[in-house]
Amino acid sequence: MRLTARLLTGTALAVSAAGLVCAPAYSAGSGGLEVSPSSVVPGDPVTVTTSACADGGTAAGDASAVGAGAFTLAPGARSGSAVGQFRVPPSAHPGTYEITAACAGGGRKVTGDLVVTLTAHPTHPRGGVKTGVGGALGPDPVQTAAGVAALAVAAAGGTWLLHRRARGDGI
Repeated sequence: MRLTARLLTGTALAVSAAGLVCAPAYSAGSGGLEVSPSSVVPGDPVTVTTSACADGGTAAGDASAVGAGAFTLAPGARSGSAVGQFRVPPSAHPGTYEITAACAGGGRKVTGDLVVTLTAHPTHPRGGVKTGVGGALGPDPVQTAAGVAALAVAAAGGTWLLHRRARGDGI
């Protein structure tokens, strides 16, 4: 029992230490690159913000991974932040792209991710499946009523023919 407790404690300590070692060096709150919105469709504008540059200095942004090229980040409305914008080209393909910015004067380099999708909002399937076979109930009540009437006439006719045959009247 004691050996199991030591193994579990040692494993927990190792996992937490690995988490501290493997944690990202920068996040958007501590000077990383914040890309907003993080998911766009081709043709949409993107705003990039960072607080990594000293006292909201300027930075050179690079969105060439997505095909937008270079852009400039200038001091923003928030204290200590630099803000820039670019537009995702209409020819951009879906995927995740790395956007970078380097602070002026050979300063720090920060990165952020931009996801390009083909649709702005996820779509969910609606309606019936068009298989070509047909269905029991269609969207048109007139067609449904006509189908039920045709089945009723066929059933009545079949019953009448079977009744005549059973009586020996012939067909």
